[in-house]
Amino acid sequence: MVDINDSTNITIPIRNLLALILAVAVSVTGYVNLISRITHLEQTQHIRDVEIKMNSEFRIKWPRGELGALPDDAEQNLRLTYVESNLKEIINVVRKLQVKEGIE
Repeated sequence: MVDINDSTNITIPIRNLLALILAVAVSVTGYVNLISRITHLEQTQHIRDVEIKMNSEFRIKWPRGELGALPDDAEQNLRLTYVESNLKEIINVVRKLQVKEGIE
């Protein structure tokens, strides 16, 4: 039986040692590349999830007016308000004339 201790000599051919070192280097490089790719894909997925959530929120809230309005929409709303107030005044004048003339 061979005694193994801290002074035991091991002989290995240099080409086997180089092959072993090369295999370890290739394995480490492959592992690092794999982890890097997985991290990149997870980050990309997270960014897409955030963008999809924001898009869904925008799609729901924009038509309701909860996210503001375009300047053209604001101008259009002012014009509609003006037309509505004028229409109310016209209706009031017509009603007064109907009452005055006795036409119901």
